[in-house]
Amino acid sequence: MTSTTSIEWRLFADLAEHAGDRHVAVDGPGETVGDALEALLADRPALEDRVLGEDGSLRSQINVLRNGTDVGQADGLETPLADGDELALFPPVSGG
Repeated sequence: MTSTTSIEWRLFADLAEHAGDRHVAVDGPGETVGDALEALLADRPALEDRVLGEDGSLRSQINVLRNGTDVGQADGLETPLADGDELALFPPVSGG
């Protein structure tokens, strides 16, 4: 059964520039983080080349957090969502 959720994305650095905003709310079928990412990219297509690789998978240097926790430490893009979850996308970070 597919549910409809409202998810708030927070975008950082150049990802916010590509999307045109630091905060983007998406509604749609949303059982997993991957579903929410698809909805975000459908709403903000300028992000797609920055976030996805040539094979259509998430670029390894892009970090996705659900409620402050890296989804790579859980089920990745298959991490389940709940209405009101906050997701964040971070580009690679370098420093010195």
